Amino acid sequence: MKAKNIITLASLAGVPLIMVLGNSMLIPVLPKMKSALDISQFQVSLVITLFSVPAGLVIPIAGFLSDRISRKKIIVPALILYGLGGVVALLGVFLFNNSYLVIMAGRILQGIGAAGTAPIAMALASDIFTGSERSKALGLLEASNALGKVVSPILGSLIGLIAWYTTFFVFPVLCIPIALAVWFFVKDPTTNKQGESVTKYLQDLKKIFKGKGIHLLSSLLGGSVALFILFGTLFYLSDYLEKKYGMEGVMKGFVLAIPVLAISITSVTTGIVTQRKTHNYKYFVMGGLILLGISNLLIPFFIENIYIFITALVIGGIGGGLVLTCLNTIITSSVVMEERGMITSLYGAVRFFGVAIGPPVFGLLMEISNLATFGTAGGLAFFSAGIVFLFVNPKLAQAKGEVSAQKQGSRQTWRKIIYETITLRNSLGRLILKPALKPKKRKDEKQKEGEKETEMEMTQEELTAEFAGTKKK
Repeated sequence: MKAKNIITLASLAGVPLIMVLGNSMLIPVLPKMKSALDISQFQVSLVITLFSVPAGLVIPIAGFLSDRISRKKIIVPALILYGLGGVVALLGVFLFNNSYLVIMAGRILQGIGAAGTAPIAMALASDIFTGSERSKALGLLEASNALGKVVSPILGSLIGLIAWYTTFFVFPVLCIPIALAVWFFVKDPTTNKQGESVTKYLQDLKKIFKGKGIHLLSSLLGGSVALFILFGTLFYLSDYLEKKYGMEGVMKGFVLAIPVLAISITSVTTGIVTQRKTHNYKYFVMGGLILLGISNLLIPFFIENIYIFITALVIGGIGGGLVLTCLNTIITSSVVMEERGMITSLYGAVRFFGVAIGPPVFGLLMEISNLATFGTAGGLAFFSAGIVFLFVNPKLAQAKGEVSAQKQGSRQTWRKIIYETITLRNSLGRLILKPALKPKKRKDEKQKEGEKETEMEMTQEELTAEFAGTKKK
């Protein structure tokens, strides 16, 4: 890869990292924020919700605009808005009497900004790079995303040791340099590109759901439920670890990172092991949701045993990794390439809604009991597994055009194999047909040798007769 491309890729890699920090970095400091602002468990959960809901609503709009204007002109203002939201939240702590409302306003701005970051950066990387470089580029962006997921709870806990509100200062400090790097070092090939109209966009979306609505909605539900449970559990953990074990700082961050690390490792492993076997993905999603259900049912009964508790978190993380990784492929492979932009945006929006709903629902249920909290989450996971089993169709996990292309490619491959086998151009032909042809060849050679011997004998007799005739004369 050229040095110029490396700089481009390094600039883009910071974008998904920033988006992940938006929620996960704040989760460790939520209990301190609750105490400092004297607010309820439900109110503090809205710190996550009021970031995720605007992000979910704006993602499809940002994707649509990036097709019509340019991706870079969406990413850079989005990063600036993201950083500005952090500044608003930070100033709200010092300059206003009702700090909570100002912080919520800052979080809404951050959510709107987040919508134009990672999804658009992925699309821009696909536009810039081709062939094997594209795979490497997207892989690096995914790695940056995974790194952010694991590091963000630890980073939030570490920065929170200074003060809970210093986490808001991190956003402008990181967003502004990354925005400048993208603006100056990333060349956008989509500039001045005219995309489709809003009417056409909505018509295409309606057409997709008319043919595959139940399949896609069931898949979207699975992804939303997985993130609902993940962020609800992290929200619960942040409060529980501090109250029960007095965990603060880096140690708390490491424990919060356990399920996220399990998700990241499972995602990478699942991608390598399953590769393109889409017919198995439905069962991986079901298995992942069942593991999430089992994990949540274990927690309320073994919450006093830290070892079983952590084991349950790991099981849940593995389940979440299976669900999210396989659903990425199922959903994107259910439509042709031209339709993937809108479906990916919709999937991103639904995932954010899952993140948004998790903390407040867990916050309300925590007021009742641990069994009510995790029993509800576990039941929802099992219910989603049943929906996936009934309505997700593996045959629809590949677009018709791609399936027919694969079939055509398969036919051509078989024709090539047969031709090369018959003509002895491959190892199969040489192994099977060549020995069968050898005896025939030897028989022909023996026949020719016999004919030669006969000719020689006849020639000798003729010479003898001729010699005898000459002698008589």
